[in-house]
Order: sequence, then C-alpha cells, then structure tokens
Amino acid sequence: MKALVTGASSGIGYNMSKYLSQLGYDLIVVARRSDCLENLKKECSTKVEIIVLDLSIKDNVYQLYSRVKNQNIDMVINNAGFGVFGKFDHTELSRDLSMINLNIVSLHILTKLFLKDMKKRNSGVILNVGSIAGFTPGPLMSTYYATKSYVVRLTQSIYYELKKEKSKVKISVLCPGPVDTQFNDALGISFRLPPLSSDYVAKYAINKCLKGKVVIIPGISAKIVRLFSKIIPDIVIMKVNYIIQLSKKRSC
Repeated sequence: MKALVTGASSGIGYNMSKYLSQLGYDLIVVARRSDCLENLKKECSTKVEIIVLDLSIKDNVYQLYSRVKNQNIDMVINNAGFGVFGKFDHTELSRDLSMINLNIVSLHILTKLFLKDMKKRNSGVILNVGSIAGFTPGPLMSTYYATKSYVVRLTQSIYYELKKEKSKVKISVLCPGPVDTQFNDALGISFRLPPLSSDYVAKYAINKCLKGKVVIIPGISAKIVRLFSKIIPDIVIMKVNYIIQLSKKRSC
C-alpha cells in the first residue's frame, strides 16, 4: 500500500503520515521544508520518499503528478494549505492568490488527476483537508473560509458522482475546528477553546475515511458549529464569527 501526503512537514499532515506508516503504508511526503520531511522519515517504519515542492505554483503540481503517477498510489491526502488573517482589502493580494492556488487549485488538480487513475482501477481513497470554516462565512478570514467552502462542496459533489456510478473509489473531506498546529502561529492568532491535538485529528480522519465517511468532523465543538450552521441565519453567523476572529487576535 502507498499513500501520498501533501503538507506533510508539520501538524495534521505530519501526524497522518506517521499513522499511515504504522498501518503499513509506504509514503510519498510533499512539502517545502526538507528538514522537517527528513525528521518525519526517521519516525516512520515504512519506506518514505521525500519530494520538496511549493504546491502553490501550478507547474509544481503537475510536476508532482508526473513524478508519482505510475506508482499505483492507494491514498491521496490533500493537506497542504494556509490561511491569512485580516480585512479583505487590507491583506496582500499576492498572499491571497497564493492561498487560493494552494488551498484550491493544487487540490483541484491532484484530486482530478488521481481520481481518474483510481476510477480506472476501481480502487483508491482521496482525503481532502477542509475545515469547519467551510460551512460558514468568515469575516476577517474571508478568503480562507471561501477556499475551504470550495473544498467541502467539491468533495461532496464528487462523492455523489462516485456513489451513482457504484464506484469503489472513496473520497472524504476532513473538517476540523481548532487544532493545535503551527497554522495558528503563522496566522498570529490563538483560540479561547482548547484545540484538539493534531495526532488525534489525524488518526480520527484516516480511520473514518477508510470506512467511507464523507464529511469527517472530529470533536464535539466542531460538530456543534456544523449543527448551528444549518439552523442559524448567515447574518448572525457572520456577526459571531467576526467577534470570534477579533477575540483570537486580541488574545495573542
């Protein structure tokens, strides 16, 4: 068995890679930081191939696929991504576009290309990493929330297409709430509620996606947010999320 994990240098991707190795998967791990991937390799008991690429660059995404497409990959985890905090007209456009390229474009390309391969074999698993943010509007992190909404809806739609075709290929989307990772440090924010450990989220997500769960939401607090997003008007959610984002920034 072989798995490809993007964004594997830290956090959820790092822990997913370690857990997959424990389950017997050989790994192809992708990120920009080679030192972190080398550390990951040392912690894994199975074969690990390291690929250092910035997947916010479209040509690199195609390069990655070309490099590994003949390896009969059983699982693809699209975990690479980042967020930007701030008012929409204050954040740097170049940073926004880089986020869109990584969170959406690279995920879209890899999902489409590997899905075609998996459908030919009638086997395989794709796990896209979204966020509980994908279910609500997110003032002060508007572009990030929008990218994660794309990931959620894309995955759900593909799932239904596969279901109607009676395909054995599985696709899932992970939608966690706060997770204790370097993602939060990069944003310069902190959470009032205790975040889940990335190790717990990683194991929970992989176990659920292997069982065919479509939308994977670890933790009670994230499940409550998902429930509220279905019954509370968007205007109320926008107000609440705006206040929450401000409180995160001020608590740093």
